Amino acid sequence: MQLGGLHGGGSQRAIALAVARIDTAVAARVPAPMERAIVAGLFGVVALLIASGLLAAAVVGGGPRLVAVEHYTGHLAGLEGLIPRQVPDREPVPGGGGENRAASRTVPQAPPPPAPPQVRGALPVGRGMWLYVPEQIEGGNVDALVTRAKSVGLTHVYVRTGSSRMGFYAQDYLNRLLPAAHANGIRVYAWDFPYLDNWQDDVNRSVAAITYTTPDGHRVDGFSADIETRGQGVNVAPDTARAYGAGLRRAVGPDYPLIATVPRPSAQLITYPFAEVVESFDAIAPMIYWLNRDPVIDVKSAMAALRSFNKPLMPIGQAYDGAGEGGRPGVPPAAEIQRFMGASEWEGAPAVSFWSWQHADQEAWDAIRDAAEFRVTATTDVGTPAQVRSYQVLLSSLGFPVGADGVWGPSTAAAISAYQRAARLPVTGAIDAPTRALMLTPFAPPVRPAAG
Repeated sequence: MQLGGLHGGGSQRAIALAVARIDTAVAARVPAPMERAIVAGLFGVVALLIASGLLAAAVVGGGPRLVAVEHYTGHLAGLEGLIPRQVPDREPVPGGGGENRAASRTVPQAPPPPAPPQVRGALPVGRGMWLYVPEQIEGGNVDALVTRAKSVGLTHVYVRTGSSRMGFYAQDYLNRLLPAAHANGIRVYAWDFPYLDNWQDDVNRSVAAITYTTPDGHRVDGFSADIETRGQGVNVAPDTARAYGAGLRRAVGPDYPLIATVPRPSAQLITYPFAEVVESFDAIAPMIYWLNRDPVIDVKSAMAALRSFNKPLMPIGQAYDGAGEGGRPGVPPAAEIQRFMGASEWEGAPAVSFWSWQHADQEAWDAIRDAAEFRVTATTDVGTPAQVRSYQVLLSSLGFPVGADGVWGPSTAAAISAYQRAARLPVTGAIDAPTRALMLTPFAPPVRPAAG
């Protein structure tokens, strides 16, 4: 036997066979007392041979292999106790035979998949619709609602969840709507009608809607307070409006998306406290119902009046019969709806929505579907100014701030890249399809109440 061969796989069987033969010969020819003396001597010889073989293996290369003496159970059983044992930290590569290379046991873990960074909640972009009475919205069928929403390109809906007069009552509808909408990439914003007679009760009810969690773990994607005028019975004044807004912001923290829904500014609303109403909110949604006027003029005047608050403006258009309010009978025709959308985009709005789902006729739905405006698409080039502005507003609301100027420049590319890194996406600096999909994926915004 060659000394260097002790570290090979065949040497294990050779040693075991040799030991067995020696043991048989000794047992047959030598008396027991002498056998014990011979065995003791053989132990020393074998131990010397093993140590020499291990040394030779280390010099030749490769880790030493364990000698298979432990498989023998004759008179020399126990010899394996003399063999230095080494706990192997490597395994043979499967299918490599006796000469295969060692492979590490450590299996690299797959990186976690991309996921929306939940730094802040998202403001709406694109097209939306307002939901009021669930039973009058596709017969209460949320699957039909989702199908229609996708067919016209809606990215979000607003659902009424309560009021000062009725409390928070939308739990059952949220249980059905949220999973269906979220599974199809549609964000759902709760809206509430506070009368501000007791602003603290209004805050508590709003927070109940914001924090409500469905049995399968869904929450709304943001919240809008519909703060109407004194003519609608609302106790709106600078002190009540400021107290409600500030209390709501303290309750949900700085990173939850809040939208103030307000009347269209006009000469008749000189006492409405716009500044105090919108102070604690992230965006403003003016109700621009043009009735028998020109929608373009109404959009331009409203946006001009509200632009000084330096918040994203998201007009709500008319998709209902305004005859009861002095307007022309019937839902506005398609041409007016599209003119409203065109003027809103031109004036810098990142989103529009319509009041309301249950009142819109088929012509209105088709007009929204066919409009060229407010299409939030993936773009690997600069895109249109309106598309760029929508993504800038969305990025900032998600916690990756960039100015909403509609210009694709280094700051926009840097914000997109920062978002992609945080989302574990390939960093391209462009709104490619995976980035767009993740940016529009609904998630529960963080609720971080202010201390104290």
